[in-house]
Amino acid sequence: MLDRLVTFFKTLPSGESGAEHFSKSDPRLAAAALLFHVMDADGSSSKEERKRVSQLISNAYGLKGEALKRLLNEGEQADQEAVDLYSFTSIIKRNLDEDARIKFIELMWEVVFADGVAHELEDNVVWRVAELIGVSTRDRVTMKQRAAVRAERDVPEE
Repeated sequence: MLDRLVTFFKTLPSGESGAEHFSKSDPRLAAAALLFHVMDADGSSSKEERKRVSQLISNAYGLKGEALKRLLNEGEQADQEAVDLYSFTSIIKRNLDEDARIKFIELMWEVVFADGVAHELEDNVVWRVAELIGVSTRDRVTMKQRAAVRAERDVPEE
């Protein structure tokens, strides 16, 4: 599962490599901001969700240490400062083809299910992002079902 998500992230253009800060048009920053947005949609972010976002970003871009912290911090800050989702979704839509956009929605679902619960507000965020980046309802629901099945398998038995 993680390998597919890493492959997806590697399809994103990297924007400015080695930059002190990630530009506002960098798809990595847009992706990170949207992942933080869906993570925080229910009013709380669990350790599992934060860890999942960090792992995905790290693996996808080969970022570690300060570079990873910088992208995570800038992504979270960009999300907090944003007045809408369009600034991020327009970058994603411009830089990804249809299959990659569908995989991005699957990635969002992975973050939603990281804590084992899909809250209705998180569901609403994924729906809005899917609409803005041109992912059909059918594909969005299919990605949700796949992520839910994987989340059930990954839950340790008590």
